[in-house]
Amino acid sequence: MRFSFLLHTGISAALLLTSLPMASAQRVKSAAFSYLPEQTDDRYNQRVPSKTLPLPAGGFIVLAHTSATEYAVERYDAELKRQWSTVLPLTAGEAVDGFARSSSHALVVVHQGGSSQQLTAYSLDLSNGQKLPAKKLLDASSRDRRPGVAFSPDGSKLVVWRYLTQGAQIKAISASVYDGKLTKLKDRTYDFHDQGGFFSTTVHVGNDGSQLVTLVGDEMKKLTVRRYRNDSPDVKVMSVSVGGTFGGKVVNVFDSRFRLLPDNVLYAAAICNERETGLYHSLKVVKFDFSAEGDMKFAPEVKFTPEYLAEANKATGSAAKRLEDVYLTDLLLTDDKQLVVAAEKKYEEGGDDSPGHTRELHLFGYNEFQTPTWHSIIGKDQAAPATEGYSSIGYRAAVFGPEVQVVTWEKLKNKSDLYLRRLNIQTGVVSEPKGLGLNVAADQNPSYVKDFTAWLDAKTLIGVSRPSKKSAALMLNKIVVK
Repeated sequence: MRFSFLLHTGISAALLLTSLPMASAQRVKSAAFSYLPEQTDDRYNQRVPSKTLPLPAGGFIVLAHTSATEYAVERYDAELKRQWSTVLPLTAGEAVDGFARSSSHALVVVHQGGSSQQLTAYSLDLSNGQKLPAKKLLDASSRDRRPGVAFSPDGSKLVVWRYLTQGAQIKAISASVYDGKLTKLKDRTYDFHDQGGFFSTTVHVGNDGSQLVTLVGDEMKKLTVRRYRNDSPDVKVMSVSVGGTFGGKVVNVFDSRFRLLPDNVLYAAAICNERETGLYHSLKVVKFDFSAEGDMKFAPEVKFTPEYLAEANKATGSAAKRLEDVYLTDLLLTDDKQLVVAAEKKYEEGGDDSPGHTRELHLFGYNEFQTPTWHSIIGKDQAAPATEGYSSIGYRAAVFGPEVQVVTWEKLKNKSDLYLRRLNIQTGVVSEPKGLGLNVAADQNPSYVKDFTAWLDAKTLIGVSRPSKKSAALMLNKIVVK
């Protein structure tokens, strides 16, 4: 199968559209590409959402799923010439759970199920694709929750962990930190006996190997971050309540997302809703800064008022009586710490085998002082069969200077294509969608693989798509935006 490349963006409900000159694009290079769609038990949260990783020296690497029992890591130059390909054979019950790169190596983490669980990693030299022997990172019982893996922002460190439970309740996490060559740096245990009842947690790792453990606790009303260092037993904790009782209504965290920066500053965003009714209440953003003595800043909340719902309905041409199925998807930051929080409506028609849908994209802008300055709503209407999950629909976004570029695959005015929009981060103004001229097939066969969409620079895009209904093959495309 092959794919073609698509960009899409929608309509801003809060702001006027820009009258800036529209982008033009040209597909300057294509190459044959083999890919087998992923099968996952969690279509909302892909374990490897990015399968194309740009390289600082030029070109990129991809994680290609070439058959049911085989993956390959491949390096291409900027002209789509393949420089090397290294096969990673997988046995039955194995799946890729992580893919990242450092300045010198690519890392692939494989999960094995069955009678027991294991996480195994491969490290590949970026210069020639040479693969180091597989290294087992951890073991877990088949009865345990699925282990986790996370990479540092620069890919030079990774942390793997398993959950220690009592009944269904998490009591602790046992974790190990490794460098890019899979040398173990530290074993740690994070204890949660003080958390009591219902909470959620995950682990992040910094470029220096520090671990930041995030918790949504206190009956899903409080955000907490614990920082663990490899050279000290001290644990630094920051915590803030984002839920509570407001106007007699109990409000708690419905959805949360975290973004760790190279300087160990961690941003957290939470959508809060009313516990009894499920009505969306507000968006809250917190910055946890672990440099120096440490600092925490809580941004003013953005409330989901009736007026906000009216804006969403106007952007989508609908008459919804409440916000539903909107989930946090991205925290996008500029170099000077201006922030865009992105959330997307995604849902399935019925059971596990029903089509998936993604609709409007909700964008919220914050200045460098964490003051909310604008919001915008991009309207879109995308659907994909259950076999594809959300790998072909939704959007991809990247920050370049004061601008966010947003790409989606859509059919607009009877033309199936990738569409590009530009968002001005300072003003929230969104440009009209511009087709990239790929003429992507629009049928029930795989047409576009969002996971492979990546920017080599502000004007060069890489993507995988199928150019027409007559073609059964996917193509790897290079697109230049003028």
